[in-house]
Amino acid sequence: MNQRFQGVIPALITPFTTDNRIDVDGLRRNIEFVEKGGVSAIVPCGTTGESATMTAEEHMKVVDAAIETAKVPVIAGTGSNSTEEAVLFTKHAKDAGAAAALIITPYYNKPTQAGLKAHFEKIANSVDIPIILYNVPSRTSVDMAVSTIAELAKHENIIGIKEATGDMGKASEILHKTKDEDFVLLSGDDIATLPLMSIGATGVISVAANIVPQKMCQMVSAFESGKMKEAAKIHDELTPLMKVLFIETNPIPIKTAMRLSGHAAGPLRLPLVDMAPANLEMLKAELKKMGVI
Repeated sequence: MNQRFQGVIPALITPFTTDNRIDVDGLRRNIEFVEKGGVSAIVPCGTTGESATMTAEEHMKVVDAAIETAKVPVIAGTGSNSTEEAVLFTKHAKDAGAAAALIITPYYNKPTQAGLKAHFEKIANSVDIPIILYNVPSRTSVDMAVSTIAELAKHENIIGIKEATGDMGKASEILHKTKDEDFVLLSGDDIATLPLMSIGATGVISVAANIVPQKMCQMVSAFESGKMKEAAKIHDELTPLMKVLFIETNPIPIKTAMRLSGHAAGPLRLPLVDMAPANLEMLKAELKKMGVI
């Protein structure tokens, strides 16, 4: 069941029109662009997609458009800090034809480990779809413990985790504790992709792959082919860009980069605002070095 959830999986930006509506045509073009780059799946409506500022109707519209357009599997972002809303989004994703759901730990509520377990079990018991947990404490103020992840991994519908703590020790422990389950670990941080794959991660849910999908795919493919020096060389080439894409809160830099390079992007939604001028110049410099602009 998990074989498809490997390789490079872009966490798509959501392009908006100048009047702040969903740019469906632009979304379709962006999907076609990353597919040409060789990605193995896509994630609409994740954190990078500004899901926190979308209405429920817009959320479902983006998922529907992605599924209608994509030739690769769609892993729909269906998380919420309301368990009932997460169930609703996950049911919609399944009915629309998503291959899986990516579900972030509830933000702001700060549930206990028992609450996290109950949240994910409720969703997994309510919808028969492969579920990938998403642990990103820097955005949610809650960190899922390895013991909680290991318990959830026993559920037949919970098949992996997007691990975005950057903690190699924790990732190693997750892989060790879930080795007897049909469970994958995907990097949630571009710069950690190669190190995490060296210990057993199957790929990355990537921000950088919005704009350099081919390069990200080349790095992962080189690793998978045993060409370690080549993979490390590409990682080194990508490192400055991967760093600058997080110089301000994601998705501010990646959306700016997409706009600068002629891809569909449009404005950010408040409370996110345009990049500071000095940071914008740093981003432009790295995009020029990569030949993107």
